[in-house]
Amino acid sequence: MKSRNKALIEQRVIDSANYLIENNSTVRETARKFGVSKSTTHKDLVVRLKDINLNLYEDVSVILEVNWEEKNLRGGLATKEKFESMK
Repeated sequence: MKSRNKALIEQRVIDSANYLIENNSTVRETARKFGVSKSTTHKDLVVRLKDINLNLYEDVSVILEVNWEEKNLRGGLATKEKFESMK
């Protein structure tokens, strides 16, 4: 029988994965939604999810890979917007 805490963590992992997929969100956005740290959310989606639901893990991995590839572009756009707003 699973402990209550372990069941709560597993549910959070599944909910986070579903949110990320449904909203095509980032780890940071997902963490904010569930009120946990970015590190916890990343561990949930990369480490824990693999043991809980492999199919969901594979779907999440695709989105995380796209986010990783777009990371520098997003940062560049944010910097550009910041300096444009300062003009």
